[in-house]
Amino acid sequence: MLSKELAMARAATVIASALPCRGACRLGQGLGWLLGQVPDYDGRRAVVASHMSRVLGRQLSKQEERRVVGEVFANFGRYWAESLRLPTLAQPDVAAGIAMVGFEHVASALGAGKGAIIAAPHLGGWEWGAMYLAGAGMGVTVAVEPLEPPERFEWFVRFRERLGMQVVAGGPGAATAILQALRENHIVCLLSDRLVGETAGVEVSFFGAPAKLPAGPVTLALRSGAPLMAAAIYYGKPAISHTIVFRPPIDIPAHGRFKDKVVAGTQAMAGELEALIRDAPSQWHIVQPNWPGDPQLHGARPLSWLKPRSANGAGPQAGTA
Repeated sequence: MLSKELAMARAATVIASALPCRGACRLGQGLGWLLGQVPDYDGRRAVVASHMSRVLGRQLSKQEERRVVGEVFANFGRYWAESLRLPTLAQPDVAAGIAMVGFEHVASALGAGKGAIIAAPHLGGWEWGAMYLAGAGMGVTVAVEPLEPPERFEWFVRFRERLGMQVVAGGPGAATAILQALRENHIVCLLSDRLVGETAGVEVSFFGAPAKLPAGPVTLALRSGAPLMAAAIYYGKPAISHTIVFRPPIDIPAHGRFKDKVVAGTQAMAGELEALIRDAPSQWHIVQPNWPGDPQLHGARPLSWLKPRSANGAGPQAGTA
């Protein structure tokens, strides 16, 4: 028997694929907006409002909060509508919707033969960009968060493989697989603005408050010699319109203890991710708690690194590589 989550994913794929691009985009945005306006039954609207307040650097009025939360959910709906219909698109159609800024940084990295590590935020339609790069003849490897139930995860792995990506599941063995992909001169894409599961993390300042980000991107860069750079893909106003922005390689200290280099490099990565997110805050769709002070989802058990700090300022220690 299919799980509810898998059945919904399959049904959404059929609907999105049956519609023209513009229709699917509008449907996704409309449903997302409505979902963002309903009473906050699961706590996600409060979480998104908290995130937007951090990114914008100020407290939002109730009216502004309602509008911005609606925009985030609308863009999240667009993400699903556009992503789920990708397997039905020809590569020329995907390429026609892409503009790139800063690709020379990636080209230089691939020219050196050690691959490139991309640290990306959950922003815009990243799978569209990954399919474009793979279709242009570049090896693309993505590390993804394991999902429950397992059949849902396996479905998404097959879905991304159909788009031309090599998929690595997070967990034991992931680093070995990613290092091999870099030796094969792949572009390795790592969503890096949220710590997941038992992944090693580093405590950094992220939008002016302590948060934990994954240590993996910097650790892999140090071990492989591949450059680490941040990138994001932004929606344009027309359907299937996207711009990929690649930032210059992140400066990771060459000397000192390995742990200290990971901490300094991860803080530098956090600053790059901040810059990318600030360029389009409502396209950033993390709808889970990401800081210790965030509202918690209703019925969800707080993760260890998201527990509020004690009054004396003690908190979780930075993860080690």
